[in-house]
Amino acid sequence: MKNLIKLGFAAVLSMNFMAASAQNKNTENENSLLWEVSGNGLSKPSYIAGTFHILCNKDFDIKAKTWNALNQAENFVMEINYTDQNEMAAMQKMMAADKKISEQLTPSEATELDKVLADYGTTLKNVDTQSPQALYALVATKAIPCPPNEVKMYEIELLKTALKSKKSVNGLEKVNDQIYAIGEAYSLKEVISQLKLGNEYAIAAKKMTEAFKNENLKDLDQLIKDPKFMNKKQEKLVLTDRNKKWVEKMPEIMKAQSSFFAVGSGHLWGENGLINLLQAKGYTVKPVSSL
Repeated sequence: MKNLIKLGFAAVLSMNFMAASAQNKNTENENSLLWEVSGNGLSKPSYIAGTFHILCNKDFDIKAKTWNALNQAENFVMEINYTDQNEMAAMQKMMAADKKISEQLTPSEATELDKVLADYGTTLKNVDTQSPQALYALVATKAIPCPPNEVKMYEIELLKTALKSKKSVNGLEKVNDQIYAIGEAYSLKEVISQLKLGNEYAIAAKKMTEAFKNENLKDLDQLIKDPKFMNKKQEKLVLTDRNKKWVEKMPEIMKAQSSFFAVGSGHLWGENGLINLLQAKGYTVKPVSSL
């Protein structure tokens, strides 16, 4: 169950971080999940790759242009640095709660949650000591239509190559930043509401996967706007606020080394997406069709 929750935690970040507002005029017709960042004093270009954190083996594919961009970069940057043992310890700590879930619910609410969890192959007793964030991660297990041993993590595959090439590896934020965003965005009762939408997550994830494979930004945009998965407050907490923090760090990183940023696809576009925010800072950000 703990491994399933860990997988779910990564996947639910992918689901949520693919949510975004309307495309801006410079990106709405561009079908690419790889973007080049240049100009504004940079001696070498950097790249931003939109990812889908977890995919089944049958759907998994990293295009040649993405590998080529990674090979050209000197520095590999993820949302969090998976090579940092302190960060991995923080993720483990995230799963435990100070107060049992059942103690935060009325008896009738606890009974209802137990029935909902049956659809996820578990019980309230099994997850009672988990945090709401860990419980929320179960949502994403519905979005992974294959067993845990048949999935690949997009960033991990890129990371393996980066390490073989002896590139420097960094993160844009800490695990605690992600935990805070999810915790503030989704209360326990909101998490339970999302758990009830498990089948709808599965349907949405299948469509998102196809759009991702086709690099179809227009279809992704239409799929992710459904407010039942994310309201405006939640979008601000898990997307906008974090994007604005990242875009303040990225210039220094890119100036020091040509960098390859691998982040959830939804961080790229929209009024408050990285593409638009970097353009506003004076950078040239353009889609890459081949490299």
